[in-house]
Amino acid sequence: MSDKPQTETIGVRFKKAGKIYSFDPCGLQFKRGDAAIVETARGVEYGIVVQPNKYMPDSEIVQPLKSVLRKATEEDKEQLQKNEEMKQEALPLASQKVHERGLNMKLISADYTLDRSKLIIYFTAAGRVDFRDLVRDLAAIFKVRIELRQIYERDETKLRGALAPCGRPCCCSTHIEDVTKVRATIKMAKLQGLPLNPQKLSGVCGKLMCCLSYENEYYKEMYKRMPKVGSAARTPDGEGEVEGHDILRQTCKVKVRLKDGMFDVRSYDLADIKASATQSEPDSSGDEELGKGETGI
Repeated sequence: MSDKPQTETIGVRFKKAGKIYSFDPCGLQFKRGDAAIVETARGVEYGIVVQPNKYMPDSEIVQPLKSVLRKATEEDKEQLQKNEEMKQEALPLASQKVHERGLNMKLISADYTLDRSKLIIYFTAAGRVDFRDLVRDLAAIFKVRIELRQIYERDETKLRGALAPCGRPCCCSTHIEDVTKVRATIKMAKLQGLPLNPQKLSGVCGKLMCCLSYENEYYKEMYKRMPKVGSAARTPDGEGEVEGHDILRQTCKVKVRLKDGMFDVRSYDLADIKASATQSEPDSSGDEELGKGETGI
């Protein structure tokens, strides 16, 4: 164990692909997959343990460290199921009140705390919305504390889930824990050889696709190893000129002169050729960041 001050913690997640939060296990032993009832800033909540008991340096812990109340019981699981059913009923009623008030906002999702002392409703809107009267309406209907939380494009997709242009479920709803850390840029698209067409580069949320960001380190490293287009290259079939490359397959297209004097464009593995010059990174013009404003649900 390190000499630095350390504290025993467990890591708990409340939503699929959501952030992992640290809690004080208070002497209880947890294994991965266990359910825990914890005290959070929102209230009492039901979470799944994804990191069992371990000691962490105090410098890596966000203080104050909240405590685990207990291991989840069958009664807690039943309560969670009832809350899931109730929140499905709550959203249409809340949407009706939004319509009656004429508010320019779209309700996305809702959550009850485990003890049902608070109802959190997530919404999107083009700007700021004065929802004070709406909160009073909803509190009168549901008889609980109401919290309205404005979210943004990537947050909405993360909550709802959707299919990405690639045909797979969106990364934000399956494995990206914190969408606030996604900073996709046009430069990344250039580096990855993608067409600079906003419709093809954008995800369901309208932002640049998340995969541009977290796949970029691989492309960046491989791009530097690729021979420069137009440079001379030595291949197993003789001397030639580089005409293109495929970073994912790690191959290059080279125009080679054959023994009969004819030219042919052939594909070679990167390891099988030697070129006179390698690539430099694309210029950073148009390197604007998209994806700001998310709350990191």
